[in-house]
Amino acid sequence: MSKELLLGSLGLSRATISRKERDGTALSKDESERVLGLAALIGKVQAMVEESGDPTGFDAAHWLADWLAKPLPALGGATPVSYMDTFEGQKLVAELLSMMQSGAYA
Repeated sequence: MSKELLLGSLGLSRATISRKERDGTALSKDESERVLGLAALIGKVQAMVEESGDPTGFDAAHWLADWLAKPLPALGGATPVSYMDTFEGQKLVAELLSMMQSGAYA
């Protein structure tokens, strides 16, 4: 998944990020929450792998980016990335990951 697509899924654009970085301004509370939500999902995937086996060589961010772009039957064929722009959507995606780990959803 490209950075542009990932940023877009969070309701952010590369131009916004570049401008804020250049100007030294912070993300808004809402923008920050969406970015932190993505970071939490990456951490969740990493923890799942560590609990389930050997994480050597595993790239949680790369795996998550690929998984987010794939249509899922549990979402009616929608992609998880299409839910990443809201807190509620990110919570749903996190629940799907938990279900995968428990075997409740494959």
